[in-house]
Amino acid sequence: MAGLGASELLIILTVVLLLFGSAKLPQLARSLGKSARILRTETQALHDDEPVDRPSAPPARPLRGAALPTEHDDVRQAR
Repeated sequence: MAGLGASELLIILTVVLLLFGSAKLPQLARSLGKSARILRTETQALHDDEPVDRPSAPPARPLRGAALPTEHDDVRQAR
């Protein structure tokens, strides 16, 4: 993403001012601040809920097409 210069920021602020009006801008900024604060606290809570000692590798899963044991395998092993 390209950096925004002073002229681009001025154009964006002018468009926002025209769209929302000067009376709505403080309410808009306040609601954006509240949303950012809620998002930050929720992501922090998710990080706090993670278990401390995680396994180093995921549990092994059977391979596709691998033969699963059947009841006949038990009979063959008993002989």
